[in-house]
Amino acid sequence: MNTYLVRTLALLEARTRLRRLSTLATLLAIVALTWLMISDPSTGRTLISMSGARVRYTSSALALGSAAQASLLFALAGFYLLRGRMAEDLRSGLAGVIGASPAGDAAFLLARWCGGVLYLLALVAAFMATILACHLLRGEGPLEPLVYLQTYALVMGPMILFAASCALLFDSWAPLMGKAGDLLYFVIWMSQIGLMAGVAEGAGPTAIPVDFTGMSAVIATLAAYGDFRHTMVGIAGFDPHLAPLTLPAWTWTARVAGVRCVAAALALLPMLLAMRLFHRFSPDHVKPARARARRSPLALLNGWLRPLAQLAQPLFALSARLPGIAGQVLADVALTLVSAPAAIPALLAAQVLAVALDARMLPALAIACVAFWGILASELSTRDGDAALDGMGAVVAGGAARRYWRQLAAALVLGLMFTALAALRLAVSDPLRAGALLAGLFALAALATLLGRASGTARTFLALFLFGLYVSISAAGVPALDVVGFHGAATLPSVLGWAGMGVLAALAGHLWNRRVPAHG
Repeated sequence: MNTYLVRTLALLEARTRLRRLSTLATLLAIVALTWLMISDPSTGRTLISMSGARVRYTSSALALGSAAQASLLFALAGFYLLRGRMAEDLRSGLAGVIGASPAGDAAFLLARWCGGVLYLLALVAAFMATILACHLLRGEGPLEPLVYLQTYALVMGPMILFAASCALLFDSWAPLMGKAGDLLYFVIWMSQIGLMAGVAEGAGPTAIPVDFTGMSAVIATLAAYGDFRHTMVGIAGFDPHLAPLTLPAWTWTARVAGVRCVAAALALLPMLLAMRLFHRFSPDHVKPARARARRSPLALLNGWLRPLAQLAQPLFALSARLPGIAGQVLADVALTLVSAPAAIPALLAAQVLAVALDARMLPALAIACVAFWGILASELSTRDGDAALDGMGAVVAGGAARRYWRQLAAALVLGLMFTALAALRLAVSDPLRAGALLAGLFALAALATLLGRASGTARTFLALFLFGLYVSISAAGVPALDVVGFHGAATLPSVLGWAGMGVLAALAGHLWNRRVPAHG
């Protein structure tokens, strides 16, 4: 194997990815989410609690807690950021050049994989630098970089290898190049979280070799210093009357470290399988149109429900009669419903349930509607780019900036169509929770449009949205994370904060589209 070729292609791959705006946007979002998870103990919340007592913010505690939280997010976001390179080669015409080149499959795929690993390592390094800054502000002991390096390597190392390997495999095998691969990996990610249920069973927790996120290893490590059944990692409450606990600087045992090394070796298996299944852009295996195809179960459902698209035709007729941007927004909403007919029965069901359900069930209905809407909204701002219509949109009246505001408004209107009745009923019994729902919806619509237009891919927002939704549902009692009022923990400052976040995201998107009018 030509090592010079592999090294050159790997560095080129990493540099290409690092130059994308989606890299910066994802990193900023990851840092913001994790910073919120590292709570100030003065608020009554802490990163790690054991038997009701908080664990001091030493280097070992901050490294364990932050690595555990970030590993879950990087495992999801990292895959979606690495995905799609083969499809880009097909769309740009480079596939034929690569397929006809003398480079072997193993060298080409190894270079792609190494480039993806380097890219994720760069993101993790930037994230760790942010946590080191957090240590200087909130830490309760000396800053020990080697402790952070050891913990991040053991917790996040196998996760990086696994995410890069899966992204390569799913791009190398034609049946997984579309939405089917995206859905399958999300199921795999959820199954990694489900492994935690098995960790708590038996005499005590143990590190699991197939747990690539490292959560089982973190729990097994903490179990040596307290009751694992009463240990919480993340946003944890604690009893201020109990004396804080202090973890030793070096917490990892040889056994747990060995299990993580085994996990790293197992994480290479999808990469090796990719070398066996690689299509090498052969026309009889994969075509440019197939790279864009949507073959997920949702796509099949949309195909079966295609006749329901006729129900959206009156919206097109009304949009033609409405003047200016109002008609354009309504046309975008109608086009979204026609493109995804499964949204039509979901929308009708949301209205019926919003009227029929007991008021106590409305927050659960609202979060389900927001989850479905977020998947639709993630692709609304990238639709023009996917159809190669960016240039046409940039030369019409108002240009790219007007198109941006139209897409933001369409995303918001579509969200209101799903949640307005529930918000109206909530406003009667709990106005603050209704306000949280509307403010959170606006912020999410603005972020979806900004990230979609700036990065050119729906996956940037989708990965962050799915993880943020998971965090929001799990973190009860934290106002800043109760984005749409699911738990009822939102306060007036948190509602205003999310509304302000939406305004800032909307203005940032406007400035970006004015600066780069033809960007997709």
